[in-house]
Amino acid sequence: MPVHALEVRGLLKNFGKNRVLKGIDLSLSHGTVTVLMGANGAGKSTLVKIICGYHSADEGELIKAGQAFSPETAADAIAKGVVTVHQSIDDGVIPDLDVANNLLLDRLAEPRSGFFVREGKLRKDAQQVADSMGIDVDMKARVADLSVADRQMIAIARAMARKPEVLILDEPTSSLSATEASRLFALIDRLRDAGVAILYISHRMSDIRRIADRILCMRDGAISGVFEDKPLDYEAAVTAMLGHRMNEVDFTAQVGNGPVLELKDVKLTPTAEAINLTCRDGEVVALIGLLGSGKSRLAEVIYGISRALSGEMLIDGTEYRPASVEQAVQRGVFMSPKDRGSNAVIPAFDITNNMTLPFFAKFSKGSFLSDNRSRARSREMNQQLGVVCQSETDEIGTLSGGNQQKVMIARWLMEPCRVLLLDEPFQGVDIGARRDIGKHIRTSAPGRTTIVFMAEIDEAIEIADRIVVMSEGSIKGEHINKNIELSALISDISGSQVSTAGQNP
Repeated sequence: MPVHALEVRGLLKNFGKNRVLKGIDLSLSHGTVTVLMGANGAGKSTLVKIICGYHSADEGELIKAGQAFSPETAADAIAKGVVTVHQSIDDGVIPDLDVANNLLLDRLAEPRSGFFVREGKLRKDAQQVADSMGIDVDMKARVADLSVADRQMIAIARAMARKPEVLILDEPTSSLSATEASRLFALIDRLRDAGVAILYISHRMSDIRRIADRILCMRDGAISGVFEDKPLDYEAAVTAMLGHRMNEVDFTAQVGNGPVLELKDVKLTPTAEAINLTCRDGEVVALIGLLGSGKSRLAEVIYGISRALSGEMLIDGTEYRPASVEQAVQRGVFMSPKDRGSNAVIPAFDITNNMTLPFFAKFSKGSFLSDNRSRARSREMNQQLGVVCQSETDEIGTLSGGNQQKVMIARWLMEPCRVLLLDEPFQGVDIGARRDIGKHIRTSAPGRTTIVFMAEIDEAIEIADRIVVMSEGSIKGEHINKNIELSALISDISGSQVSTAGQNP
């Protein structure tokens, strides 16, 4: 019987009365990429934190290479050959240090490294690590000054420098472009060939099709499916992850009423095809695409942050050319940005002030803010979206990530608008919060057009009447959300072919 690189047997974990892991059994084999799929709230993060020493299990055991494995800390797990690259980028880098020091930080911390560092040798060794990953950045550059994608690649390269026996990658391509993801996949191929056991956490179909040797699915704290037979059954894996077929939704797709936002021959880049798109009253449109597809750029154009190279936009048949965010808001265009931590939440404000921030004037009498009116409106929105809190005056930092996201969505739903732009509204929330947010977006949709920018197919299917696929700054396909042909949708996203199946006339 072969000895596995890592085995998990009967793992149980409770947080208070909430059982988040319900008897997990899994194994990771040398030289194999095991993909772990699971929706938000499935228990993936808790499982990983137990494996890497951040949490301890209530019951069950871990076995590494045939020996009991019970890391007390993340550093202990690393020392024993189990290395994790977390989804939160700054968990894997020190932003205020330069690239070279980040790449070799663990080596510098070793007792035998001594008190003095030879800078020339440090940068030479760091450059070798960077070259092995295909990273082309200045070794002297401060990591905080680099792009998100470069920081992610440095976090992964730092993990590689530890020479892991078991490598856990948690959504590693979430901040990478297609080119950078290709470099990562090439590295994964090399590590697999070298015998490293890899646990790759993702539900991005393009990633899974590229690198998976086997697939494990989690749902509600338990393993819900194991797929090892070739060819791998991707659609069955998604069904096991969600508990239903991906294209089964509990609403009827709406065609929408009259046009609200019209894009005519809009060009985002010199080489992109012109975009022509009509979004209607009462309709929820999901714009999906991989990183670098152009969807974020299009959101910025619609919201007045940047300008298109050419083309025109209309709102209710009238020319719309916003020179600023303020002009966009005046025309009834609201936007909830992604990454609430850096782009939306005001840590010093309570729930009410965070929620009512763009509309302080509405809740003011002269130069004085009416606390009673703003709190009453905030209380009402909390109830509508199911924000779990003691009071609308709670500090925003006391809320869970999912409840903070609900507050950020409520900010732009509390006043009527004609165009609502939501950039990754389900980012970092559990499946319960995701359902609450999605339900309210749909029930409040009449009277405006809603455009949701997202990367994940299952999230788009869960909320949208129509799914529009973007790639390289252009629209590659449109699909009505009714018995969607998943292979056609995936082909549009991956660019393997351009399909017209299910295309909106």
